[in-house]
Amino acid sequence: MSTTTRVYAGRLNGMIVRGPDAEPIGRVRDVVVSIRPTTHLSRALGLVVEMTNKRRIFVPLLRVANIDPSDITLVSGSISMRGFKPRSGESTVMQDLVGTKVQVNDPELPHLHYKPVEIADVELERTRTRDWVISRLAVFGDRPKFGRRADLHVVPWAHVLGATSGGFGQTDATTEIIASFDDMRPADIATVMHEMSMLQRQQVAEELDDERLADIIQEMPDDHQAELIEALDIERAADVLEEMDPDDAADLLGELPDAKADVLLELMDPEESAPVRRLMTFSPGTVGALMTPEPLILTPQTTVAEALAMARNPDLPTSLSSLVFVVRPPTATPTGKYLGCVHLQKLLREPPSSLVGGILDPDLPPLYADDTHETAARYFAMYNLVCGPVLDEDNHLLGAVAVDDLLDHLLPEDWRELGLRPDPIHSHTPSSAR
Repeated sequence: MSTTTRVYAGRLNGMIVRGPDAEPIGRVRDVVVSIRPTTHLSRALGLVVEMTNKRRIFVPLLRVANIDPSDITLVSGSISMRGFKPRSGESTVMQDLVGTKVQVNDPELPHLHYKPVEIADVELERTRTRDWVISRLAVFGDRPKFGRRADLHVVPWAHVLGATSGGFGQTDATTEIIASFDDMRPADIATVMHEMSMLQRQQVAEELDDERLADIIQEMPDDHQAELIEALDIERAADVLEEMDPDDAADLLGELPDAKADVLLELMDPEESAPVRRLMTFSPGTVGALMTPEPLILTPQTTVAEALAMARNPDLPTSLSSLVFVVRPPTATPTGKYLGCVHLQKLLREPPSSLVGGILDPDLPPLYADDTHETAARYFAMYNLVCGPVLDEDNHLLGAVAVDDLLDHLLPEDWRELGLRPDPIHSHTPSSAR
């Protein structure tokens, strides 16, 4: 997590960007933002980083672990090497925004009302959901005569008028569609995109950032997933697959021709492709093909406080945060010997300093990688769980299977296309109320 929660884009410009190993990657040259109508949050999407070979790449802000006075540290050294190219509806702060004119209606600055003011800098703020949004603008007022510097004012973003998408340029239908997705869940966006023509789906996919597109593709029917991945240029398709959950990426690659899947796996970062390759070795109808290799895995010496902090990770699905799995080192799957698990409810009842090794539930039976989907369904029904451990024959933890992934495979293939329908039993008006 970044300790800095407010920063001006101008201050980031020129800062060194480092990987988690502290090795320099390049320097920040701009910040990419998405300007939305006043009823929506305008977000900062990422950094334009110039590498030592002068190539400029895009680094999502969600990859930023820490912003210090002199440099920026990333969560992972795995980043896309594709050259930066702004998409529809995106603007860059230094190139597109700074120096342009807007209007303000800040009640604290009545002397600036109805006058064009020039943007000097853009303040970004990190929200509780880890998104970065535009919070304020620094603007120049009237420029005085005799060469004196203009007064600098700070204006809340809510009081800025005249800012539109695409670098204050013309908007288009695709930009408006993407703007309408701002406050929607990925599953709901996938439903909307299902109703689009194939061409329109592809146009929208081209303009979405990799992480957002990955979240949406995971919620689509299999044929639409394969269609969109095949429509993307091959380097970007590999980047999107890296952003997907390993089990979903494995399922999608299984829908593609073997030759295409092999090429995409080669293009993916080895650290990201390794768990996907492992999952693809399991038969389609088994628990092994459904599981995620990245559940919450701890050693016995972990404290309850540390376990709860990890369970609060906003990137972790709620089903996977319900259980923590305790193993002997190593903790990367396949792990050392599996010792047991602890339910989130039990963690909440224990003193923060207690060790998870002392509060294990060692008696909960595991699932095995070659178990069938029906076996997993009976397991969840019997033990009232939404997540369960998956072991190999040598008692090593391979991953965890979540009930939502199981339902995805047990429901009819077209369940996403049917959507949520009103229950016919309850959808009629009672005769007494007519």
